[in-house]
Amino acid sequence: MSNINSFEFGKFNYFCSQIPLSLCPLIGSDTGIEPTCYARNIKVGNLLIFQPATLVIHLMALIMTGIMIYHVKTKYTAVGRREIVMFFYMYLVTILLEFFVISGIVQTAHSSYPYFAAAHIAMSVTTLWCLLLNGFVGFQWLEDGTAFSLWSIRLSSVVVWGLTFFISISTFDEIAGFNKINHAALFIFYFGFSAAFILIYALLQITLVVNTLDDRWPLGDILFGFTFFVVGRICDFVISRQICDMSKHYLDGMFFGAICTLLAVMMVYKYWDSITKEDLEFSVGGTSNVWEIKDPLLGADGLREETMFKAPLRY
Repeated sequence: MSNINSFEFGKFNYFCSQIPLSLCPLIGSDTGIEPTCYARNIKVGNLLIFQPATLVIHLMALIMTGIMIYHVKTKYTAVGRREIVMFFYMYLVTILLEFFVISGIVQTAHSSYPYFAAAHIAMSVTTLWCLLLNGFVGFQWLEDGTAFSLWSIRLSSVVVWGLTFFISISTFDEIAGFNKINHAALFIFYFGFSAAFILIYALLQITLVVNTLDDRWPLGDILFGFTFFVVGRICDFVISRQICDMSKHYLDGMFFGAICTLLAVMMVYKYWDSITKEDLEFSVGGTSNVWEIKDPLLGADGLREETMFKAPLRY
């Protein structure tokens, strides 16, 4: 297998020499591109499992994402609840697909592997597209939770997924004018668009907080989330080989990249939770704050209790 370590825009050679991306066995030469250093494998029965430490993080990510989805769903009247939960569902599917393609459960030599890899790449891009669209929800240009708001995200996500899947599978199978030696279109979709979606989302949320909210604490959530994402990519594509050498091949950058990605997603949830308040008057099972107000007309011992409900905090 070839190992080309120099960065070149429009090609995955450098990135595949750092960590084993799902597409690396399918591009470049017929044997793909192999990392210069990667984590040890373990054998379970007759199956060789790749990236075992990273798979543990993915299992944790599945659990944590399930918990976040549950908590989002319990905020019955929160702004953008139904829109943001779609992002977490997409992230969940992305993790499941990555689990199968990097673990060796779906072997690279199998005829189905290109389709799993293409689905994983398409899901990764679509998840970030969904996150970007959620960045516009807070501005209330469209009423959240309506059929138009939800279906605009769903249909556009299907289009993004289908287009990315088509480009991926066409690159792997060298059809429709694509080839696995020059894969600039797939590179732009996978890295270029993904980076643009994240950057625009972060800028939108900073604008939202600065212009419409009195509380500035959510800016910390955005900063931490963006920082975790950037550090994760540094672990993946900059210092992965050093991590691999220092850990004697027990770990590589993908392990720490998966941790940072999970933390970034958790900060997305923390940010959304911090800028939305549930209307407890109309929520199911919501508890109200009871205030005791002394009424002088009733005498010194007369107390009147009034139930005060939190109004929903609009963006």
